[in-house]
Amino acid sequence: MTDKSTISREQLADTFRQFIDPAFVISDDETMRPYECDGLAMYREQPMLVVLPETVAHVQRVMCICHEHNIPVVARGAGTGLCAGAMPHKDGVVLSLARFDRILEIDPLARTARLQPGVRNLAISEEAAQYGLYYGPDPSSQIACSIGGNVAENAGGVHCLKYGLTVHNILSVEMITAEGDRVTLGSDGLDSGGMDLLALITGSEGLLGVVTEVKVKLLPKPEVAQVIIAGFDSIEKAGDAVGGIISHGIIPGGLEMMDSHAIIATDDFCHAGYPREAKALLLCEVDGTEEEVQQHISEAEAVFRKLGATSIRTSQSEEERALLWKGRKSAFPAVGRISPDYYCMDGTIPRRHLARVLLEMEKMSEESGLRVANVFHAGDGNLHPLILFDANVPGELESAEAFGSRILELCVEVGGCITGEHGVGVEKIRQMAVQFNDNELQQFHDIKAAFDPTGMLNPGKGVPTLRFCQEYRSIEHKQHKHEQVDASHG
Repeated sequence: MTDKSTISREQLADTFRQFIDPAFVISDDETMRPYECDGLAMYREQPMLVVLPETVAHVQRVMCICHEHNIPVVARGAGTGLCAGAMPHKDGVVLSLARFDRILEIDPLARTARLQPGVRNLAISEEAAQYGLYYGPDPSSQIACSIGGNVAENAGGVHCLKYGLTVHNILSVEMITAEGDRVTLGSDGLDSGGMDLLALITGSEGLLGVVTEVKVKLLPKPEVAQVIIAGFDSIEKAGDAVGGIISHGIIPGGLEMMDSHAIIATDDFCHAGYPREAKALLLCEVDGTEEEVQQHISEAEAVFRKLGATSIRTSQSEEERALLWKGRKSAFPAVGRISPDYYCMDGTIPRRHLARVLLEMEKMSEESGLRVANVFHAGDGNLHPLILFDANVPGELESAEAFGSRILELCVEVGGCITGEHGVGVEKIRQMAVQFNDNELQQFHDIKAAFDPTGMLNPGKGVPTLRFCQEYRSIEHKQHKHEQVDASHG
């Protein structure tokens, strides 16, 4: 956005209070403080104003007013994001959808659910359980994250290997455009004519519109589900076992990997009975009918033994299965107990490069002097390294950020990408210049301009300017030349 608005915060707040309950128009600095960041608290900004509308009509009026006065708008869900995608704009409005928390309809015959964007991910499955159904994508933050935020970031989860990401599990979204128009994208049909705008909106990080309703697919609960926990004495063996199990023809419901730091931290946290002596473990869930589960369990155990597993255990009850997954889903808070701060990355790589990338990260860890705990969706190569640091120690935050940048650029180097489900936001905007060339970035800008010509929606996030990218690449090139010169003199 180029032209700054001339309306004051007080005038804007008074305008909103004419149609939104004044208790939900927040203009004082202290009350706005919880909105200054999302789950990535190292990036913070105080907004000009926060509003929490209750109806779609209210959202439309907010958007119309902000468009008229050239005011930036940042849509916010539950605030659990990890890329600073919901960080406010200092001259803008935070549009919170927290009050849009109703499940509008569950159709057990069609296996669908209509939801407001503030509905918690886990609440969908809890409500659908009475019909023997559930919602597939299950991010680790599912107890708190909202479906609107899941759409914005194309969230996945531990079961996305078999059942897909958010984009594979939604049928339609209703959204409000930058100008305040109400549109619906997608349909209940298997196919729709024209461009796939639903897929374009999914993962667009609030840059193209404000989602006000989501229709999702529901899945029947499998007859049986069991988890194999396999310990390995090296990261390489565990990484190779990921490809081995899939190449054998078994597609697990979930396939997760944890290294020794994460194993000890999570087992101390929830006492799941993980093999504490292992250098790495795999959690492999198989689901389906009784017969196919037993067959796949037997085959999977044999594959793991052949590929060097030092310990194998299979859950024998639903309670044991839930406990094993509780450990995995508690990894982030568990690691928070062993380090004052941690920086959670989110890169994705081809599965065949898992062992190589994990070994490279070990070297980076030694060079930076910072520990890294790995816990991630191994089945689809979505890495979540947790870089441990202490923000109170001068220079450690900067070292953690530099370490994280190297990990993301390594992901691109091996044919992967800089994000799997957390998004770009502010955090990864520099690495966009590494993954995409100028023509590709221009295409992103053209799409943004088609939906939001004035650039009022979540400005400064996701897609960098071409000038910024060229400058970043130039800096990287100069640093590389210096490293080569230093090496030749070493």
